[in-house]
Amino acid sequence: MSYRETHDKLTEYRRQITALRKQMRDVQSHVEPEEVKNYAFTTPEGTVHLSDLFGNQEYLFLIHNMGRSCPSCTLWADGFNGIYDHLASRGAFVVSSPDSPEVQRAFAKDRGWRFRMVSHKDTTFAADMGYRSESGGWRPGISVFRRDQGRILRVSDTGFDVGDDFCSLWHIFDLLPEGASTWRPKFKYE
Repeated sequence: MSYRETHDKLTEYRRQITALRKQMRDVQSHVEPEEVKNYAFTTPEGTVHLSDLFGNQEYLFLIHNMGRSCPSCTLWADGFNGIYDHLASRGAFVVSSPDSPEVQRAFAKDRGWRFRMVSHKDTTFAADMGYRSESGGWRPGISVFRRDQGRILRVSDTGFDVGDDFCSLWHIFDLLPEGASTWRPKFKYE
């Protein structure tokens, strides 16, 4: 297929994806929120509750991160760090992982992360939100919460996976003839 034919075909697919995303936003706008309890997390400063994480914002973006051992979760977090100010202009933004606060602090410092982190270690939070597998492993994703008259409501969530919409790197690699191929994220590149 010629370059121009390929370009035109891909442009049409992207148009279809844009239309599908509009349909998804329309469905999302009619969600009946799910009330959740005010979970407790640990931080280097002590215990904080889910309600505390909102700050003065109506919404809270909470990332379900698998922790320091996951290169893919690190890739997502690196990306969020780059758009953190934009995200924080719309809602509070927090990353939750099973790592201890001390491990989180050291890893975040090494990566240059600016966002707040909390530990859900020894809680049911990840499992209750659907981010713990049946075998006991962690699952990555995002939940969005809204504060409403003293209640905490989850208004949306979705899991993360290789090639998803939450890491632009995959889509840039899709512009290569072979795509990402066998490339996988690493903590450091030589």
